[in-house]
Amino acid sequence: MRTTLRFLCALLCASLLVSCQPAGSKAAGADETWLLAGGTVLTMDAAGTVIEDGAVALRGARIEAVGPSAELRERYPAAREVSAEGRIVLPGLINLHTHAPMTLFRGLADDLPLMQWLEEVIFPAEADLVDEEFVRWGTRLACLEMLRGGVTTFVDMYYFEDAIAEEAERCGIRAVVGETLIDFPAPDNKSWDEAIAYTERFVERWRGHERITPAVAPHAPYTVSAEHLQAAHALAATHDVPLLIHLAEDRSEIDQLLERTGMRSVEYADELGILDSRVVAAHMVWPSDGEIALLAERGVGVAHCPESNMKVAAGVAPVPKMLAAGVAVGLGTDGPASNNDLDLWSEIDTAAKIHKMVDFDPTLVSAREAVRMATIGGARALDLEHEIGSLEPGKLADLIVVDPSGYHQRPLYDPFSALTYSTRASDVVMVVVHGRVLVEGGEVLNEDVDAVLERVEEYRRLIAPRRRG
Repeated sequence: MRTTLRFLCALLCASLLVSCQPAGSKAAGADETWLLAGGTVLTMDAAGTVIEDGAVALRGARIEAVGPSAELRERYPAAREVSAEGRIVLPGLINLHTHAPMTLFRGLADDLPLMQWLEEVIFPAEADLVDEEFVRWGTRLACLEMLRGGVTTFVDMYYFEDAIAEEAERCGIRAVVGETLIDFPAPDNKSWDEAIAYTERFVERWRGHERITPAVAPHAPYTVSAEHLQAAHALAATHDVPLLIHLAEDRSEIDQLLERTGMRSVEYADELGILDSRVVAAHMVWPSDGEIALLAERGVGVAHCPESNMKVAAGVAPVPKMLAAGVAVGLGTDGPASNNDLDLWSEIDTAAKIHKMVDFDPTLVSAREAVRMATIGGARALDLEHEIGSLEPGKLADLIVVDPSGYHQRPLYDPFSALTYSTRASDVVMVVVHGRVLVEGGEVLNEDVDAVLERVEEYRRLIAPRRRG
């Protein structure tokens, strides 16, 4: 039986009351199989399989089968069919590094060096303004933006991370959320002992959740002491959760560490014993060749944030070298105060272009490689490639549908080229996370958009006097 995306969404919304019920509620018909059929399916599997007139069969939170539409229709004759004809179906995008609540600081200060931006504007603003309510409303705005643009998983580092986890759970998105640990009074915890105790409670609360993965997030080697970095890593290891950190982000960081320790950032982290496969290192702009080899050997994931790095003039990460060495590299936006958006399509485009320009080689980071970084690459960096990042039987049903019919995408010769160089967030027409439809027809379903924007405007009036530049 064939139907449209809108019909399926209406069916799920009527059963679930999606706009009112927690996203964690069990979906009516969760034991039924439905087919998303007729589109070009980019599986992002190891073989790079592309299926013209392909279909994905979903049952509950999992993908049951992927293959040609005719084959899956025959295999599942009673399944509800949702047409994806003329569209591109691919895994949901993974935003590997951000600070979601900082949507409320978007545009607060631009065109400044990183350390000046942090020390003169952001750290003081956070100390004065950030509380749990700020974090909740900033996260709600961030989730609207990310879901609308096809992000199904985001990786976050901030304060009051319990509130961020709760908002992510409510809206239905998947998230890896790390409580930030830093060696000065933070908005949520005023001492290291308070912060580490909070973090342990936070990890224990969320560990094992179906969509929320807690993490430990020491800010950076220039803001966290050696002893505290080791304590953070020990906590992450004890509970077997990720460790998120800014690493080799800026030349000034490298210079500080060389002066203080005689080592560069990655060498220093390895010397402390905190460099392993649970680590997702954000930015990684300034590793040496030897440190790149060390990243690969230790299984460290890297979040490449090209547009944020460009904006603060931090430099261009040596991504082609990291990929060639076998480092798991995904894409992140960084926080919306330093980017200034959460649009991963823009990052895909930039990641595919900037390395060509820097190395004068147009073959570097192909369109296909850029899309891989935003999907299975991010999953590998998180050690979640067995669950997300590609469309394969048994994996979680996190996928998106892109409409390539816009003037800016015609004519369509190659889907990877279109997605990398032409697609915009507004071209995403459907988002499914954990088997639940969260975006249909380009609209986020389970959020009161007007209420969010009204509250954001209240924050704008409060924060505006701090505007720098």
